[in-house]
Amino acid sequence: MADVRIYHALKVNEDLCYGCTHCLNACPVEAIRIRNGKALILDNWCVDCGECMRVCPVDAIFVEQDDFERIFRFKCRVALVPSVLIGQFPSEVTEAGIFSVMRELGFTHVFQTEHTAGSIIKSMLEAARDTEDKPVISSFCPAIVRLIQIKFPALLHQVMRIKPPIDVSALYFRKRLEDEGHNPDDIGIFYVTPCAAKIAAVKSPVGEKRSSLDGVINMDFIYNRIYRLIKNRKNRNSISPGEMLPLLSPRSIKYSLTGGEANAMEGRCLAIDGIHNVIEFLEKLENDEFSDLDFLELRACDQSCAGGVLVGGNRFLTTERLNKRAHRFQGVADIPGDIKAYSGFLGGNSIARDELKPRSMLALDPDVGEALRKIQQVRHLMCFLPGIDCGACGAPNCQSLAQDVVRGTAQLSACVFIQRMMEKHRKLSGDHALRIIEKIWGENRLDKNCNKKGAENDSQ
Repeated sequence: MADVRIYHALKVNEDLCYGCTHCLNACPVEAIRIRNGKALILDNWCVDCGECMRVCPVDAIFVEQDDFERIFRFKCRVALVPSVLIGQFPSEVTEAGIFSVMRELGFTHVFQTEHTAGSIIKSMLEAARDTEDKPVISSFCPAIVRLIQIKFPALLHQVMRIKPPIDVSALYFRKRLEDEGHNPDDIGIFYVTPCAAKIAAVKSPVGEKRSSLDGVINMDFIYNRIYRLIKNRKNRNSISPGEMLPLLSPRSIKYSLTGGEANAMEGRCLAIDGIHNVIEFLEKLENDEFSDLDFLELRACDQSCAGGVLVGGNRFLTTERLNKRAHRFQGVADIPGDIKAYSGFLGGNSIARDELKPRSMLALDPDVGEALRKIQQVRHLMCFLPGIDCGACGAPNCQSLAQDVVRGTAQLSACVFIQRMMEKHRKLSGDHALRIIEKIWGENRLDKNCNKKGAENDSQ
């Protein structure tokens, strides 16, 4: 059966990209190739972790977002706000002041995503107790869920089938507004996202038929608009009219930081952040190198959501600010009295997600026999490739090139070392070799150019 393509928030601006290979080398799932001198993201492999965007020296890789004016299509305009947005602001700026400005920007309601975290943890504890195959793996980070789908499908059954706060809070607030008498068509819920993976999760959900959200707003965009208005005020924390929800509990404030789930679970729990660290650990887990583990909290970004590619501030300062806020609010209950409705709402199937399906990128063919034959082809091709992993072929390493050849998306002659050997044995002309290089790296790439980055006339 053909693989269904999924939405990806990460895009390449081909006018800026010059094929530098920084992204090619940084991608943890080998989802990038160079074609015609530009980076090409392979949609069915990408997990939207954003590592390519971090390393791009010319900002050619960007995150697509919804037009902010889209919120005005709805009468009830809800901003679903994660705690890391609050962590971007200096400690003297209060949540009330931030949410007040958001209402001035056009939102009618502001709801903190982690208000439902306490009830989600309760459901996670119950699910973990009933699961024999340990460790159970958190489904909080959509980049990690997609990573397991494509690279570690054998572990997919251990991922908790529990929705993260972004989905549960959206479902809760939508139902709340409907119960208040609002027309469902008048309700628009928009998530302020710290990362690209959550955009992809909204646009093409995993384990759900459709998202409970109507759109996403990049955190760096909304933060700049909010802070600009706050700085221009005489009283930074002046409040405009509107609903003020109770404060988050300390545990909920820190839920999206590293350890936010693991510290609340039972047994031997580990919290691992940074997608390269996660991959290294999952490879060992897949090989049964660990035992006696009960729960894994896996986050793609360093410092978890505080390190998302759309978080404009320093991730360590953001983490410090949120920890300080949590300390100031010691004594606030996990589920404030007038928000106990969360627990009632979260009963039944509202918190459960559908079965997760594997999307293995390693499978060379859906037919097992044919896949085994192609694996042997790859191994045979590796006998001829140098194993230098230079990336000059437009693939991240020799193994990837061999797999691309077997898939029919590349030629072995893309390897510059193979080209030299073919020229030596008169099986390839110099002109033909140059045309191969130009197909990968673009025309005139090898011509003298003093305007390129780092050269004599570089204006950067």
